[in-house]
Amino acid sequence: MERAFWNSPYLSSLDARVLSIEGRDVVISPTIFFAESGGQESDQGRINRIEVSQATVADERIIYRLAEEPDFAVGDLVSVEIDWPRRYALMRLHFAAEIVLELFYKKFPALEKIGAHISQSKARIDFALEGNISQYFPEILQDVEQLVTADLPIESRFIDAECLRRCWYIEGFSEVPCGGTHLRTTGEVGRIRLKRNNIGAHKERVEIYLVD
Repeated sequence: MERAFWNSPYLSSLDARVLSIEGRDVVISPTIFFAESGGQESDQGRINRIEVSQATVADERIIYRLAEEPDFAVGDLVSVEIDWPRRYALMRLHFAAEIVLELFYKKFPALEKIGAHISQSKARIDFALEGNISQYFPEILQDVEQLVTADLPIESRFIDAECLRRCWYIEGFSEVPCGGTHLRTTGEVGRIRLKRNNIGAHKERVEIYLVD
């Protein structure tokens, strides 16, 4: 199946061919409907005006579970629509988290990430760390602001097309493996704020919010 959300992450609707149907589970191609991966939540939207209640990755396929029985058959052409404001918020928070994480790694190479999640309202990164991580926020935010102000191009490409492994690349900054949906430029991230959350002994959480 063709993952159009990689090459065209700003596309909010398209027509797709139905490849398979099993009960309320359907597979389509191409698809703009991202399924949760790498901590980034799934898109929300509809296939042929029927709400998608769940999107899961199975091997090389993405399976969409519909809220109702499908009113179409294998081989049919169906309309696909995603909630664009939600997708764009996810893209911005996702890349804000990518930048923040990479900046922490550059300053503290031995730092261990133990979790991450990106929702429509905030992103979070969990670290194995002793001490208060918020002491580093001013420096991190300054560096984020420089990248955002520079409005640098973000290139998304395959590392290994056969295995569907991708990365993002910013010249002069980093190349990082990632299969999420990415912005065109760093400027689109906009202003962010960071919040510390102590989640347990030797565990620190950085929460990331957009400031619009």
